[in-house]
Amino acid sequence: MSICWTYLDKTAATVKALKDFRRMQYIIDHTDDEIRQVEDRMAGVASPKISGMPRNPNPQAGEDRMIKGIEEIDVLKMRYQQAREYMDWFLPAWNNLSPEERFMLDAFYSADNEYGARAVDNVAKECNIARPSAYRKKTNALDSLTTLLYGRW
Repeated sequence: MSICWTYLDKTAATVKALKDFRRMQYIIDHTDDEIRQVEDRMAGVASPKISGMPRNPNPQAGEDRMIKGIEEIDVLKMRYQQAREYMDWFLPAWNNLSPEERFMLDAFYSADNEYGARAVDNVAKECNIARPSAYRKKTNALDSLTTLLYGRW
């Protein structure tokens, strides 16, 4: 094991991974549509002006549009690959948590619920527990996920 793992703040890294979950899922769900849109823009032909003069003084404007589209598709595919790698790493750990632990982490760290008093109040009310107990359960769930993602430290 590398010495750098000793100094990595695994809990903060876990929180960041939790906050990225919905974004990564969005990328996986919508990349095909985005690639289709780019391909449609690449295939389009500009309509001529009534005067017969070209719209763009660049005679390679069509080729430039194609190159830009290919580059954009490459970026989308790379982003998709990174999202797949993230999901392959994160989902097994997430699925090993109990439903209560997933609820706690989702309530505290999802994009819809920013961390704060409102989240702990919602959790305490939903689980019928006191605020300190809600914080404890959240900490325990976060520790469990951190251990599943990074191992024991």
